[in-house]
Parts: sequence; C-alpha cells; structure tokens
Amino acid sequence: MSQVSRDTFDQVMVPNYSPMQMVPVKGEGSRVWDSEGKEYIDFAGGIAVNALGHCHPAMVNALTEQAQKLWHMSNVFTNEPALSLAQKLIDTTFAEKVFFANSGGEANEAAFKLARRYASDNFGPEKHEIIAFYQGFHGRTLFTVSVGGQEKYTQGFEPLPGGITHVEFNNLDALKAAISDKTCAVVMEPIQGEGGIIVPDDSFVKGVRELCDQHNALLVFDEVQTGMGRTGELYAYMHTGVTPDILSSAKSLGGGFPIGAMLTTEKVAKSFVVGTHGSTYGGNPLGCAVAAAVFDEINKPEVLEQVAKKHQYISEKLMAMNERFGVFKEVRGRGLLMGAALSDAYQGRARDFMNATLAEGALILMAGPNVLRMAPSLLISEQEIDAGLAALERGIEKVVAG
Repeated sequence: MSQVSRDTFDQVMVPNYSPMQMVPVKGEGSRVWDSEGKEYIDFAGGIAVNALGHCHPAMVNALTEQAQKLWHMSNVFTNEPALSLAQKLIDTTFAEKVFFANSGGEANEAAFKLARRYASDNFGPEKHEIIAFYQGFHGRTLFTVSVGGQEKYTQGFEPLPGGITHVEFNNLDALKAAISDKTCAVVMEPIQGEGGIIVPDDSFVKGVRELCDQHNALLVFDEVQTGMGRTGELYAYMHTGVTPDILSSAKSLGGGFPIGAMLTTEKVAKSFVVGTHGSTYGGNPLGCAVAAAVFDEINKPEVLEQVAKKHQYISEKLMAMNERFGVFKEVRGRGLLMGAALSDAYQGRARDFMNATLAEGALILMAGPNVLRMAPSLLISEQEIDAGLAALERGIEKVVAG
C-alpha cells in the first residue's frame, strides 16, 4: 500500500476508535513526526506507555538482539528473558511470584481470577465477591470491564459477570458498608487514571488495606498506568505505606512493546496450579527482553529522582498559564501522570483543547471530558517540556478565543 491516510482507517478498520487526522510515521525520544513531516512534542506517551520515549536505543538493541535468537516457543518451555525479567520484578517489589501476559487487561484478568481462586481454595466458593470503585478502569475483557466502574463501557454487553460491587473512590465509609466475609478482593488503582487522575488520601489507602485484612480479602492494585516509574517510584504503592497482595503491571513495563505482568506473593500464587490459567504469548522472549531493558533504564536513581522535579516544573508552568486564561480548576496527579481539571466554564471541552493543542504541535490526552491528561516520557527534557507547554498555551488561547 503506497499511501495511507486517516480516510484509509474508515475504509478498513472496525469503527470502535476515532483517531486523529494526523498519522504519525516516526518517533524519536519525545518527538513525533507525521506523514506530512510536521514535528510534534509528545506529552501523551502512547497513554502512559512510552516511558523512555520513542525508539530508545536500549529498547531497539534488546529487540534486535533477541529477534536474532528466539521469538517464541510456547509455555510448554520457559525461556531466559522471562526468568530474568521476573527476577528483576521480584528483587525490587513485594512480589515473590510473577505471571506474564500481553496487556494490562490480561494482567488484570489473571489477577481477578487468581483472587477468586485463592478465596475458593481457602474459604469456599461463597467467598467470591469483588469490590471495585466507580470511575475505575481495568481493561476491556468482559470481566475486567465489569470490574471497572464505568457504565459507558459495559452498555450493550450484558449480561455481565456477577459478584461485582462498586463504591465511591476515596470514601472509606462506603467501602466499610459494602465489604463482608463474602468479599474475596478489593480492586483499586492507586491513582485513578481514566477516571480523571484522582489521587486518594493516604488514610483511605491504609483503611482499604485494614478492611481487607479484617475480612480475609485480597487487596489488588491495578498499576497498569501508575507503574514503572510513572509516579517517581518504581510502583505507586511505594508512596503509600501499603502493600497489595496482587499487582498488575503493563503499559510502561514494555515501553511500547506489548507485555503485561501480574505480581503476587507465594502464598496467593499457590492457587494457580498447573492448568488453571495461561497465555499463548505471555512471557514470550521478545517482550521480556525488551521489558528487561526498559526496567534497567527506568530503575536508575537519576531517572526516578527527576520525575518529581518534572512534575513540579510542569505544575508551576500550568498554573502560570492558568493565571492568564482561567481554564483549570486544579492540577493533580503524581510524577508524570498529570491531570489539569477544567474549570466550570469549560466543562465537557477536553477534546477541544486536545485537538487545538495537536494543531499547535503537541500531543496531549484526556481523562474523561473534563480533564486534560499528560503522561510524557520520563526522560523528556526541560526544553521539550517548554515546547510542549507553549503549544498547549497556543491551543488554549485558540479555544478561549472561540
């Protein structure tokens, strides 16, 4: 096919996405070029995926080297890259056992299945209820989308899997009222991503852990978006003083190569005996080799320490911008997972700001219709931050001017 355009998408693809008119063809670091040769600053990071930016040499080398050795063997065998990556994750987190998949949705599917299996093994089949939170997001399989607390993603797919209850995020009383000895797990994002970049109170997170302990329920942290240095720690649970029983990881874990992981303790992992769960491509050598290279780059003190400083720098610039335009209620988030919540006058217009900023030369995201989301490369430079924010400011100016 010689020339593709946005129109080609409408001709050949199922219409479940509505991509931008711009078609990216090349990326390097925090910069992207489209098919017309126009350059953009990438503040979107492939939705918090490209933690090292585009085409990082360590990733390219890892992929190229592994591609010349071994691509796929199936889980009838194990392989060196998978074992090496699992060891890195175990050495740096609470986890004692790892399961690999291909995406965040698959990592969560495994986490939720394991939570039910563990409860069934240890307490009986009636202990199967999962409690999650409104505005949560955990993936697009029927199980994970049902645990996610957003009705718009489940409409038309009924009947949904049962035994799932939703309560208000950051409301401990609501959880207290819902949790019981039939609860097998409480599932939460340490920072709600799709729900609007909502950072809960530390006391809430600690309270969730205590309630889980009281009711013999597992605490499952979905760190698909918050994991791998995104918040300035390797995983966001490390900020909270709370340790989950199961953690899901994906997105930045592969830096752009599809891979997911479920991390857990030895005690909980025992319920996944041979044959209980699997994945054809999960733990394949290509994905694990790339993810190991990504891990080594992110897990450097100089990289992680810069994340909080960049958060502060961007926050100050956004608030200065806001003094001029008055479009934001607040800037929230942690590290380089940031949300600028729109003021009352601009409710529902996040997409307008996103489109206007794209036209001015920067890629940003939405987290719902009322929040602009930024999740750039952890390695983005101050100069690139300035260029991206200048494009955002021009975009805001255009939207405000009408």
